Amino acid sequence: MLSSRRLARARWVQKTVGVIAAEYLRFVHLTSRTVTVPGDIYERAGADLPVIIAMWHGQHFMAPFIKKDGHKAKTLISRHRDGEMNAVAAEWLGVETIRGSGNHGGEFHQKGGVSAYFQMLNALSEGYNVALTADVPKVSRVVGPGIIRLARDSGRAIYPVALASSRRKVMDNWDRTTINLPFSLIAGVVGDPVRVTAKASESELEDARVTLEAALNAATERAYAIADRKAEDSPRG
Repeated sequence: MLSSRRLARARWVQKTVGVIAAEYLRFVHLTSRTVTVPGDIYERAGADLPVIIAMWHGQHFMAPFIKKDGHKAKTLISRHRDGEMNAVAAEWLGVETIRGSGNHGGEFHQKGGVSAYFQMLNALSEGYNVALTADVPKVSRVVGPGIIRLARDSGRAIYPVALASSRRKVMDNWDRTTINLPFSLIAGVVGDPVRVTAKASESELEDARVTLEAALNAATERAYAIADRKAEDSPRG
């Protein structure tokens, strides 16, 4: 008999789960109302395209639906077993994937980080928006240095993005993984872009890291306030 662990590694199982997850997210999107703040963000960001999209771990499941028609997008997804299912879901929803993950100890090669880093640089140079979670694995809500270096080396701006739904299930794990539920009000909040110059010093890189962390926290707080109708500009009814 196959063990549950071996079964979960089977390609057909991963693909099936990934497709089901993607269609579930599509159902959430279709049955929910979405509010974007600022409302003209696509026009504002137009001159910066392609951009780096930063999100927190566990808060990113609805991200494929922020892609506009005509925009090319790739997302960084880990090589872990769960990452395989996430990759299937992302690709099913029209977002190409780059496989690899960061390492807060800096040993990028252990998880395919070097290859993934250069793939992200290449994608940006080819006009793809690149989305990734900014916090390093197992250290929630702390921005790692990798995304800041990506901005420095690519010359592209980082846009902090938060998505929150009024109906949700929050898991009791390290990144507070949030399962968005159907028939929600979904708030998408985008903070001011963070820019890093090619000649940024180590202290300037750290300043950018702290700035991005604060921007992501602020966007997340506002997204949840709007979704929960606690913000002054939350839609009524």
